[in-house]
Amino acid sequence: MHKQASSTRRRWIIALCWLTVVFEGFDIVALGAAIPTLLDTRHVGITAAGATYVSTISLVGVGIGAALIGPISDRLGRRVPLIVCVVIFSVLTLLLPLMPNVALMGVVRFLAGLGLGGCMPVALTAMQETASQNGKANATTITMTGYHGGAVLASVLAIVFKEHWAWLFYTGGAVGLAAAVVMWFRLPETGSAHLAAKQEGHVQVKIGDLLRPPYLRITLGLWVAAFMGLMLVYGLNTWLPQIMREAGYAVSASLVLLLVLNVGAVIGLLVGGRVADKRGPKGTTMVWFGAAAVLLVLLSIRMESALLVNAVVLVTGVFVFCAQVLVYGFVGYLYPRAVVASAMGFVAGVGRLGAIVGPWLTGLLVAAGVAYPFGFYVFALAAALGVVAVAVIPGPRRPVGDESDGKVSPDGQAV
Repeated sequence: MHKQASSTRRRWIIALCWLTVVFEGFDIVALGAAIPTLLDTRHVGITAAGATYVSTISLVGVGIGAALIGPISDRLGRRVPLIVCVVIFSVLTLLLPLMPNVALMGVVRFLAGLGLGGCMPVALTAMQETASQNGKANATTITMTGYHGGAVLASVLAIVFKEHWAWLFYTGGAVGLAAAVVMWFRLPETGSAHLAAKQEGHVQVKIGDLLRPPYLRITLGLWVAAFMGLMLVYGLNTWLPQIMREAGYAVSASLVLLLVLNVGAVIGLLVGGRVADKRGPKGTTMVWFGAAAVLLVLLSIRMESALLVNAVVLVTGVFVFCAQVLVYGFVGYLYPRAVVASAMGFVAGVGRLGAIVGPWLTGLLVAAGVAYPFGFYVFALAAALGVVAVAVIPGPRRPVGDESDGKVSPDGQAV
């Protein structure tokens, strides 16, 4: 009976954390799908500059929300902060179409971003705490497939709703509120400062310790790797069709390539986490970033075969997207439980800066008419810097203050 209850509890955690990540993929694509209609209809007088403001301020909110939620979650647990974040995001998403001007649309998107930004770090932390000791990376990558599920759902609904863009946000907000109700009744707690203190004995680890030895190298390495990873993900998702058009590919083919890139992402997420847990997260993450760098350089070469270019883009998606997520999977192996949500939140928050810089920098290259091939060179350099950042991080071992239980980490060290 106890085993069955534990299995049921774990299934609810997996399902609800996955659903939480769905909202981020849905939200980003919903805004991107709505912008052309907003500009065509000049809704509340919005211009291209206004649309840029609304989309950028949203990402700023997401970054701040991710950084703030970690310490709160480490103190209060995972369950309540996650539900509150979902409610904040959902209510403000419902309100967005009702805003009378661009300035207020930006305010609402920023506040919604605060809630949305808090969702993913807490969901990933809860999933890692539910996973087996040597299954944290796979738990992370499986959870992040929800991002792409949300992106696909938003794409389909955008086709259904067409010019009725507001219904994208009404749907997202309503589903979010419904999910929050289910989470209130079904989502169990997975961690808190009290639980962590019981497990880690007498050693106290505080947030400030993340930027002091023995965690300084770990923290800085993860921050740089997350920045580079999200720079790649957002830069490619935003500008790949335009770059491929500049390379001479047809518009329709360029859009197909974006779909192929994200199909590769799902494949990579399903495979990469298992490899990282089996072979070790450090080496796997370095290989994934390194392979991404090589493939991005390869994409700078004009290919005549449509089958070949689709194959290269597919494999590029396998490595680019998963490399970034493996950085999150690394966190659970490197920090004690008392601060793991804070660490995850700060990694996600700093990474969001890369999500802003990636599209902005690539946009400058597009405006200058040199996005092909130099956009791919910039992306390849970012991936190479990701390899260097991960190389700086010490291999996973039993975090200071944790009690050894005889288990072994993926690199063969006691945990």
